[in-house]
Amino acid sequence: MKLKKLLLRYYPPGIILQYDVDGCMKLKPLDLLDLTPDVDLEVLLTQILNQEPLIGESKRPALRQLLQRLVAKLLEPQHSQFDLFKVLRAHILPLTNCAFNKSGDRFITGSYDRTCKIWDTHTGDEMHILEGHKNVVYAIAFNNPFGDKVVTGSFDKTARIWDAYTGQCLHILKGHEMEIVCTAFNPQSTLVATGSMDHTARLWDVETGKERATLSGHTAEIVSVCFNTAGDLLATGSFDHDSRLWDVRSGQCVHVLSGHRGEVSSTVFNHAGSLVLSGSIDASARLWDVRSGRCLSVKTGHSDEVLDVAFNASGSCFVSASADGTARLYNTMTGSCLATLTGHTGEISKVAFNPQATRLLTASSDRTCRLWDAESGECLQVLSGHTDEIFSCAFNYEGDSIITGSKDNTCRIWKVTEDPGSQ
Repeated sequence: MKLKKLLLRYYPPGIILQYDVDGCMKLKPLDLLDLTPDVDLEVLLTQILNQEPLIGESKRPALRQLLQRLVAKLLEPQHSQFDLFKVLRAHILPLTNCAFNKSGDRFITGSYDRTCKIWDTHTGDEMHILEGHKNVVYAIAFNNPFGDKVVTGSFDKTARIWDAYTGQCLHILKGHEMEIVCTAFNPQSTLVATGSMDHTARLWDVETGKERATLSGHTAEIVSVCFNTAGDLLATGSFDHDSRLWDVRSGQCVHVLSGHRGEVSSTVFNHAGSLVLSGSIDASARLWDVRSGRCLSVKTGHSDEVLDVAFNASGSCFVSASADGTARLYNTMTGSCLATLTGHTGEISKVAFNPQATRLLTASSDRTCRLWDAESGECLQVLSGHTDEIFSCAFNYEGDSIITGSKDNTCRIWKVTEDPGSQ
């Protein structure tokens, strides 16, 4: 094995080692999830060099430079105010979802009008219309971090893989017997997972479009699919009240995560892949140990359905969003509730951390999104203007742009307010 390059990853903090094995290029992440601005860089450098055989002493100056850049990134001022940049009359029927590519220069929208559209974030221009589905395009995703493909899942029982640069349909994924309601790429962009109302999830080869496995075991529709960072495990959440963990290579169920007393609405892995978080219509969120499948804690602070859950980039905190109009922020390690985000007058259907984990974004049926301080829980800004329920919201990779999607058929792009003093 020979080290070729050291690459930087800002969110969550880390160094990616690019190395050669018999002519085959491989990547190995070196996670620095606990990195803080006051770290002793020389001590950290020595630790890394002692623990990572791929990095020789000669790389110390280059590694020091990368760590200095990571610390500088942590010290950058945080964005508190966003201006409305564009209102896109995106579709002729309501939107279903929206998502950024990793760099944030493009985003996609799905709609009841049976199309997915690719947009330029900087100009608001429509770049491509992905046409071909015969029913609602309900689930959409970029193959981040690459961003050169899009997957769409439809009520027409098929999914499609598209070239994000040309808009060409590369593969039609046929096999589900009922509507597809969730989809995801693995981080390596070699597989697509789809979840359906036919009670199954399926794995598909991105290169060939061929089905690799049918994941059977749930007894109700699957509404959430999520790969871990390594791409070897898939989590599914179902209306049968359970989540399941699957071995991607064998297609076998590794653990059934049972305990919720209502339909599971959302399941996500932390970055390290050691934990799964699930939210349920039973008004609770549960934290699970991936290795054992054991439930580590149950959060019952909400008074109504939990509709979405999310970890921050490092996994040190997580958040639950509820139909009771609040979101609750928790410390993952201690389980303590750090803040209750109160202010919305309608249910919160979507919640997201910014990449820096300093801000939270919530989307609500009260027609607003809100931006919150992820430490104090203080509401920093109300993003208003939509004329119907907002069901989707997302930050870009830098955390300086936001998209919001609404049942008013529009998508709004919000950008950070320029500080005159920083010019």
